[in-house]
Parts: sequence; C-alpha cells; structure tokens
Amino acid sequence: MLQLLRKIAFPFSFIYALVVYVRNLLYDIGFFKSVRYKTPTICVGNLSVGGTGKTPMIEYLIRLIGDKKVAVLSRGYKRKSKGFLLADKKCSVEDLGDEPFQLFKKFPQAIIAVDADRRNGITKLQSTVKPDVILLDDAFQHRKVKPSFSILLTAYDNLFFSDWYLPTGNLRDSKKESKRADIIIVTKCPESLLEDEKTSISQKLKPSNNQKVLFCHFKYANSFKNAEGSVERSELNGKKVALVTGIAFPKPLVSYLINLGLEFKHFEYSDHHYFSDQEIRQFKDYDVVLTTEKDFVRLEGKVENLYYLEVAHHFSDEDHKVLKKAVIELI
Repeated sequence: MLQLLRKIAFPFSFIYALVVYVRNLLYDIGFFKSVRYKTPTICVGNLSVGGTGKTPMIEYLIRLIGDKKVAVLSRGYKRKSKGFLLADKKCSVEDLGDEPFQLFKKFPQAIIAVDADRRNGITKLQSTVKPDVILLDDAFQHRKVKPSFSILLTAYDNLFFSDWYLPTGNLRDSKKESKRADIIIVTKCPESLLEDEKTSISQKLKPSNNQKVLFCHFKYANSFKNAEGSVERSELNGKKVALVTGIAFPKPLVSYLINLGLEFKHFEYSDHHYFSDQEIRQFKDYDVVLTTEKDFVRLEGKVENLYYLEVAHHFSDEDHKVLKKAVIELI
C-alpha cells in the first residue's frame, strides 16, 4: 500500500525537487549566507531520510578524536524541549531526544547539546564550554552553517545515486550536493564486499578529485546488554523472544538475528517512535525483549527483561587511517 501511495505521489516529487534546487541555488550564489565558525566543525549527514547510521558514525568519531574536548550538536528530533539545551544529569530522553540521550549516557566525557538552530547552538557552545571540535549530527542539508569538514553517508542497500526525491523516493536533497562532502562513506556494506564492487560503486558515486570514498560494515556486539548486565545468544534458547524496533531500516538487524538462528516475533514501528502504554503491555507476554540501543533509551524502565544489541561501524585498516588522518589534521 505504501509503495502504491509513493507511486501516486510521483508528480509531487518534482515540486519537491524544484524547491530543493532553488534553495541550494540561492546558497550557491550567495543570496542566502552560510557561516563558518572558528571552532572546527565536522558535519555528519546524508541526502536521504534516515537509515544510514549517522549516530554510530558520531560514536566512531568521538572514539577517534580521543582525549580532545568534543561537543555533539543535534537537532534532538521529537524532543519535548525547545531551544538550546545542554545535556546534564537532570535531562531525560524526552528533553534531548533518543539519539542525543543515547550519546549522553554512553559518552560522559563528551558534551551533548541540542538546538534546531545550528548557528545558535554553535555560538552557545563556543561561548560556554569552548570545545576543541563540534560534531554536527544530521546537518548536511542545513546550509546556514558551513562546516570545516563534511562526511556524507549513503547506505549500501539504498545508494543515493539510485534513489529519487520525496515522497516517491527517500531523497531530501539533490544528488549533486554530494560534491560538498569531503568524504563519502558507504555504510552497511556486506562484510565480504569485494574490491571490484567497491570500485564500481565509487565510479557511480562520481567523486570529485578531492573527495575520498570509504566503505564500512555494521559489527554487532557478542552479547545483549542492559544496565544490569548481559545475556549470551545461547541463553535465549527455548525462550519466547520479541524484537522491538523503532528505527528507519531494521532489516540488517533482523537479518543478523535470523542468521544467529534466533526465533523471535518482530514488532516494527516508525523511526523515533514513542511507545504507548498499550503497545508496551503486549511486550509483557515475552520472556525476553530485544531492541536497538536507540529504542532502549525510550523503553528502559517500562519493559522487563529488556536488552539491546550494540552496533558499530567497522572499517578496513586502510579506510580507518584515511578517516583518522583527515579528522586529526582538522583539529
């Protein structure tokens, strides 16, 4: 049904494409201004709607940057607060949004802030906490800010050059805007991706001479975790298991669990979904409830026997060195 509606909406995608084109043109000719800041800023984003692994990439960069004073600025999608907010122990997932709250809990050494107005957020961070570098989460299309360095993500199973504009496709920005990226990273690749296919994908991405194309795959943790401990895959044998996801594209996780030989009932919801009491009650019929790390912060304390599976981007040694060199040189 959804696919049918998308096809019916095809004419509207041309209107959307025109609006995107005019907006970018006005920035390109200087009618709208992009502001560059003194503090190094690294933008992580995509051209499509969700599902490329932006939050795991922010996590990768936090670890890569190491002992520098790093701040993460996010919009805080679906949060209930307004304006600029600096994360502290008083903040809840409703205040920050699920992804910033996840980062706040996971990286106590990092500064996490939310603000839909990226200019205001950067200015506030510079004047208060004075970070060495600011990571701009999901900000590639926010051209009011001209970042020091841009990382564009595109998922292996939905590469932007094969996509189309909303609402028929998933593109929210023009494919030509990929030229603004310093590095293009193809995420969610098969672990055994051959060099010939990497070359083919790179050619279709048509990078500029100054752009690097890197590849990575998802690597899942060996055990399922929660605040109290962890369980191994073998401990789930014979138990009634539910998988609950509120992410854009759960297919890689579902495939991974199936390949583990795990039997489960999948409850699939839209990205950033906030669960109702009625939805949560049905999870109580299961011995174990598995979920993503992002969904865990919205379900923690509401569901018993709840566990999440950590996921991280994994690069080849060569691609890791390319990314590390670019980031370290910047800051």
